[in-house]
Amino acid sequence: MLTENLKKLRGKQTQDEIAKKLGISRARYSHYENGIREPDNNMLEALADLFNVTIDDLLGREINQLTKNHVDFTKDEKDIAKRLKTFRDEIENSDGLAFDGEPISEEAKESLIESMEHIFRQTQRINKKYTPNKYKDRE
Repeated sequence: MLTENLKKLRGKQTQDEIAKKLGISRARYSHYENGIREPDNNMLEALADLFNVTIDDLLGREINQLTKNHVDFTKDEKDIAKRLKTFRDEIENSDGLAFDGEPISEEAKESLIESMEHIFRQTQRINKKYTPNKYKDRE
């Protein structure tokens, strides 16, 4: 995507003209445009500034990762206890799971479930002690 965008953004200017503006050789710029070499972060900034675009635009990113990963949860989905139970059930009833790219053993699966149960109990215990200010008696 970068290579196509560089060619498009260059327009009628020559590679030599662009390279001079960037303070690099024409061959180096040509390598970026032809995908032989990838620009480092500083060069990406320089290219984006030169063409008056964002680095995301330069790289052809359609959507910001934060926006892409944003999920609007329903009330039930906001209930962490329900989500933990669902996740626990998925772990218990699924085969061929992986953890950090490696197949997960039955022992590791059990350990993960035990850890989740411990976290659940701890959170329940701590949460019972918490009383929001709006429910506290004011003196």
